Amino acid sequence: MAMSGTYVTEVPLKGKAEKHYKRWRSEHNLFPDAIGHHTQGVTVHEGDWDSHGTIKIWNYTRDGKEEMFKEMTEMDDENMVVTINGLDGHVMEELKVYVVIYQFIPTSEEGCICKVTMVWEKRNEDSPEPVNYMKFVEMMVADMNDHILQNQE
Repeated sequence: MAMSGTYVTEVPLKGKAEKHYKRWRSEHNLFPDAIGHHTQGVTVHEGDWDSHGTIKIWNYTRDGKEEMFKEMTEMDDENMVVTINGLDGHVMEELKVYVVIYQFIPTSEEGCICKVTMVWEKRNEDSPEPVNYMKFVEMMVADMNDHILQNQE
């Protein structure tokens, strides 16, 4: 079993890439209302909602279990990329590196894809690979698509 790896997937989305990027970049406070079955709360620990390097704490449910995640957010506005760096929480008990990169790529006037890249490194050989976390992230992106479409400006 690998000690580290990278998962990559593309999630097709409807609506403009800019709208999706904005939601994932600086509107995490809307996640509990939009996808409350996944995310119950997001709070700013250091910084603010819209700043590079902000540290946030997430309360979420994965595979029927309540979990917590502390992360630092980085943004690349030119390339519409949001990078989430894991700092603490349930996932970090098994992984020493957990980075999720969301890149929103326009494909047409009415659509885009979210390229999701997860970079991980396990703490020890007995820890499982984080495939369930990748599935969880994919579901969040897909479910947020429905909310963004309902709230297009």
